[in-house]
Amino acid sequence: MMAVKPLMLLPPAIFALLAGLFAGGMFREDPDALPSARNGQPAPPVVLTPLGEGAPFTDATLREDGVKLVNYWASWCAPCRVEHPILMEIAESGVPVYGINYKDRPDDALGFLAELGDPYAAMGADNAGRVALDWGVYGVPETYVIDGDGVIRLRFAGPVTREVYQTRILPAIEAAR
Repeated sequence: MMAVKPLMLLPPAIFALLAGLFAGGMFREDPDALPSARNGQPAPPVVLTPLGEGAPFTDATLREDGVKLVNYWASWCAPCRVEHPILMEIAESGVPVYGINYKDRPDDALGFLAELGDPYAAMGADNAGRVALDWGVYGVPETYVIDGDGVIRLRFAGPVTREVYQTRILPAIEAAR
C-alpha cells in the first residue's frame, strides 16, 4: 500500500476551493449584475470636454434637486443604439438624462445623435476615459440613477432595454424620489 503524501492532497484541495468560489458567484441573486462599490455614495466628480453646442454638465448639476440619470455611451457602441429609444422615452417622461460620451470622435458622436435624436439634458466627452475610471465604468453603455443629493442609487451596466427599464431603472427612480 502506498502512503499519501500531504503535498499530493494540495492540488485537489485548491481545485475544491476554487470550484466553491466559482459556484458561489453563480448563485448570487443576479449573476449577470456587476457589483458597484459606488451605490449609496456621492457621484464622483465630472470634468468633461464640451461636445456640441452646449456646455457640459457639472458636479453641481448632479447635486440639484430631483432624480436624474447619467449615461455613458459612444457612437461605436452597438448596444448604445439598442438602448437609445428607451433613453429618448425616459427624457420625454421628464427625468433628465445626462450623457458622457466615452472615448469617441466628436464628429461621430454628434452624427449618432443627429441620426437617432438627442435625449441628453446636457452632455460632455470623456475622451481619455479618466472620468469613467473614477465612476468604475467597465464599458459602455452604463447608466446611473442619481438622487437629488447627488448620490448614486443604481448602476446598470449594459443596454437599457424596456425590461431593464421596468424592472431595474424605474424602481430605482421611484425609490430615489
